[in-house]
Amino acid sequence: MTAPMAPGTTPTASRRSVRRRQTRETAIEVSLALDGTGTSQVATGLPFFDHMLAQLGRHGGFDLELSATGDLEVDAHHTVEDTGITLGEALAEALGDKAGVRRFASIALPLDEALVEVALDLSGRAYLAYQVELAADVVPLGQPGFEPQLAEEFWRAFATAAGITLHVRQRSGRNTHHILEASFKAVARALRDAVRVEGGGVPSTKGAL
Repeated sequence: MTAPMAPGTTPTASRRSVRRRQTRETAIEVSLALDGTGTSQVATGLPFFDHMLAQLGRHGGFDLELSATGDLEVDAHHTVEDTGITLGEALAEALGDKAGVRRFASIALPLDEALVEVALDLSGRAYLAYQVELAADVVPLGQPGFEPQLAEEFWRAFATAAGITLHVRQRSGRNTHHILEASFKAVARALRDAVRVEGGGVPSTKGAL
């Protein structure tokens, strides 16, 4: 299970979070600083996934330390999904009450022939719209292999745990690596914009997100 925040505490002004998740299938630890320098240290046992998560930290401007061990001999699904859950929880905790954040952001990001559009809202309402077309015979990336369809499972777990509305749409692309990397970079850049503090109140007429 995931370690809860200590009673009576709130995220500090530095907007940092440390989250841990331990199950019979995985052990995940995440340290996230939203106002960082883009430095990442990631180890999940899946080199391609590590590369994608490092892009998330680098292009999001976050300091990210993430370690994950899981039953990769069974399947990578548990490790990828639980990493998404834990990272999403860390983002939610680091954001706190979201006072002053821009909240909304969108971007169209190219990577060679691939073009991916991302729009997101730090809404408190979890929703994923994922429109990425991959070839039926696409092969795993890296060694051990990362099944490309697991990217959707990661984003669903991340968006649900973070409480964000996330749209990821592929506009063009043939190379699987380029498509997935463009999507991670696009989400990172949109998050970088959305979490930026530019005001003094919660950006919602409800008074809370």
